[in-house]
Amino acid sequence: MNQMITLKNYCLPTLLTLGLNLALPLAAAAEPLWVGRFNASDPAIPAPWKIEQLNDKFPPTRYALRQWDGVQAVEAHANKSMALLGRTVAVDLKKTPILCWQWRIDAPVASADMNKKSGDDYAARVYLTFTVPPDQLGFATRTKLSLARSIYGNQVPDAAINYVWDNKQPVGTLQNNAYTDRARMLVLRSGAGKAGGWVQERRDVVKDFQRAFGDISGRLSGLAIASDTDNTGETAHAGFADFRFVAKDEECTAATAE
Repeated sequence: MNQMITLKNYCLPTLLTLGLNLALPLAAAAEPLWVGRFNASDPAIPAPWKIEQLNDKFPPTRYALRQWDGVQAVEAHANKSMALLGRTVAVDLKKTPILCWQWRIDAPVASADMNKKSGDDYAARVYLTFTVPPDQLGFATRTKLSLARSIYGNQVPDAAINYVWDNKQPVGTLQNNAYTDRARMLVLRSGAGKAGGWVQERRDVVKDFQRAFGDISGRLSGLAIASDTDNTGETAHAGFADFRFVAKDEECTAATAE
């Protein structure tokens, strides 16, 4: 079970092939790049989004499209479950370093505790995965990655950021995942104060990567969403919508699929 939990926080299946260097200077404004614009009139999850169940010991989180309070969205139902809904991304972060999206939860996972392996559950997460040049990873890190890949395969990323809706940690908290220091957990929302409605997010991916991993280069390779309760055995209900990358001087105004 511990290996499975490590995998769900440490890697996003098949999300490691594309992206551009985060260390390059940011460029001028550009057209928004949509990576998650959903349409509930078609019940199928659109390619290249793909559901990934990480371990058949736990049922997968259920994902479906719906129109939810006027928003075309992915709806997630977790019941003692875990599965990712993810995709590869090809983003020029010099032009569009800002990730925008909307999300919502009914309630946070009450007994979750991000400081413990047994409490590593969230009503809603947004994952970003990155590749890092080997010469910028220390020997110990390369050794750990090699071991992990011998178990899980080449889908294990060099680095990952988890934007999470936690139950109690202060907004802005950044810390290692309970299982691996190659995944950083960044609390964007906490508690139930904004539960029950859509909340708009705007994150500078370049700055978040630098804050999380310091002065190394990273290539954005994948994005995924999840609602998971396999550790706590609870239930969670969440929604995700309108994922796009925009220029640094652009606002994240609410937008839905046509």
